[in-house]
Amino acid sequence: MVLVQFTMFYIMKNQSWTMIFLVAYCFGGVINHSLMLAIHEIAHNLAFGHTRPMANRLLGMFANLPIGLPFSITFKGYHLEHHKYQGDEVLDTDIPTYVEAKLFCTTFGKFVWVLLQPLFYAFRPVFTYPKPPTLLEVVNVIIQLSFNGLVCYTLGVKVLVYMLAGSLMAMGLHPVAGHFISEHYMFRKGFETYSYYGCLNKITFNVGYHNEHHDFPFVPGSRLPEVKRIAAEYYDNLPQHHSWVAVLYDFIMDPEIGPYARIKRKHRGLST
Repeated sequence: MVLVQFTMFYIMKNQSWTMIFLVAYCFGGVINHSLMLAIHEIAHNLAFGHTRPMANRLLGMFANLPIGLPFSITFKGYHLEHHKYQGDEVLDTDIPTYVEAKLFCTTFGKFVWVLLQPLFYAFRPVFTYPKPPTLLEVVNVIIQLSFNGLVCYTLGVKVLVYMLAGSLMAMGLHPVAGHFISEHYMFRKGFETYSYYGCLNKITFNVGYHNEHHDFPFVPGSRLPEVKRIAAEYYDNLPQHHSWVAVLYDFIMDPEIGPYARIKRKHRGLST
């Protein structure tokens, strides 16, 4: 996928702005979103295994290149805490803030929130649960910004926009971005994690098998359909989604669902 995007950079460098954004939304953004989910797999050490953590981190930074936004290393720390402390009001930064829930609770507000979801997803941890940057995070930023500068210098600003616009659009109002909402927003009261078994799993590393993923976070996405098959009695009768597009539509239009529709638990960590 990285090599496909490198090829697209040369194809897109002399295209019109209209074509840049159209292809970014319909193709480049899908590739970049799939790379984000490759990084999700890598965050669980599922590329080279748990005995080779640095190899996983290096591959994550490589997969990060066409995305344009340096997040591979930072994502790992926050995401694993989401697994360990799901719903914790402090440690699970996947949960929208109180301000988000209050400001974006109308139909139009939720539409805007979905459009801006990549910004909330990126900056929420910085404000709610900041951590000092690690050396690898600094390296990730330096490599990514250097790559972005090289792309802009050699191929032009249109290619840089193609990278960044695709990443941002495919995390917002886009079919593949439906998984952000389908995974943990409470469409059925009392159920906080949902699976999706549709065709978009083919390009998203089976992230739709989300109940299975949270039960077995160190089983690679390629094996999650097998988990569901051999433990069907545990998964078949759980509430599930059949369309990420429908998830986005229902989230925006249904007054009973919004950024506030999450199970949130009181933080009970040590006070010191």
